[in-house]
Amino acid sequence: MTIQDLKRQFLEYIEIERGRALNTVRNYEHYLDVFFTFGNINEPGDINEEVLRNFRLHLNRSKGVKIQGQTQGTMKKSSQNYYLIALRSFLKYLRKRGIEALTPDAIELAKTGSRDIDPLSGDELKRFLEAPMMQNLTEPKSEKKQEEKNIVQYRDRALLELFFSTGLRLSELCSLNRGLDLSKDEFSIRGKGDKVRVVFISDRARDAIKKYLSVRKDFAEPMFVNVSAKSSADMRLTPRSIERIVKHYATVAGISKRVTPHVLRHSFATDLLSNGADIRSVQVMLGHANIATTQVYTHVTDKQLREVHKKFHGK
Repeated sequence: MTIQDLKRQFLEYIEIERGRALNTVRNYEHYLDVFFTFGNINEPGDINEEVLRNFRLHLNRSKGVKIQGQTQGTMKKSSQNYYLIALRSFLKYLRKRGIEALTPDAIELAKTGSRDIDPLSGDELKRFLEAPMMQNLTEPKSEKKQEEKNIVQYRDRALLELFFSTGLRLSELCSLNRGLDLSKDEFSIRGKGDKVRVVFISDRARDAIKKYLSVRKDFAEPMFVNVSAKSSADMRLTPRSIERIVKHYATVAGISKRVTPHVLRHSFATDLLSNGADIRSVQVMLGHANIATTQVYTHVTDKQLREVHKKFHGK
């Protein structure tokens, strides 16, 4: 059996048996294809420690991403790890099937530094959430264009409010449909690993969504849509579109730091912890499988402990 046949069966396995999202399956296919091409891999026996070592050197010396046409240094360690994780999963699958290949334990992930977290401050967050309705729009050329601009403003306000209210991942927000029961302050979302969790809607977010839906003229299923789409099949906003929306309103709000959907998720968690929520509750609301992932936010509680120390120690 060729390596391509095994790859296809592996991808079907992680999609069906392991419940991986289609985006994850596509990414794994890309990472494996890059490795197979680099190492001229035709069968499992071609995967050995020498090929792996050379591939890691190749990744470490590869150029980074392009920003505004300029290549930024070399590939990040975290990006290198995506390839290694995909390969390790593939090797585990081969072992599960009794197929001889390099042991998965031979793959050690690159060490990465702790992630820098720069959530929005209270003032920045206020300006950011108000930006869609404060933005001065140019006078449209037609009544239809005016209508579309109004819908866009209400859509974007609802989108930003819901992001901050729930701490949803970008993919989770994209998947939402307009059939949410807004009579309640919570709804269920199916997240990573096909796991379902409950998220909560603030009154501001609920009001913003209701207003947005009241001005919608279409009957498309997605919650957040491209109002100028030519067909209903193209109406759901893509992750890239939402990233652009978030970046745009950060600029409108005069925020100089980099603002992304994930920064909003950071801000959601930071807001909860700084107001007294325990880290276990935050873990559940974020949908983290492992509390170690949530502990990246302990800088917030560390700050609170420092203030307690200053207030009470040595008096």
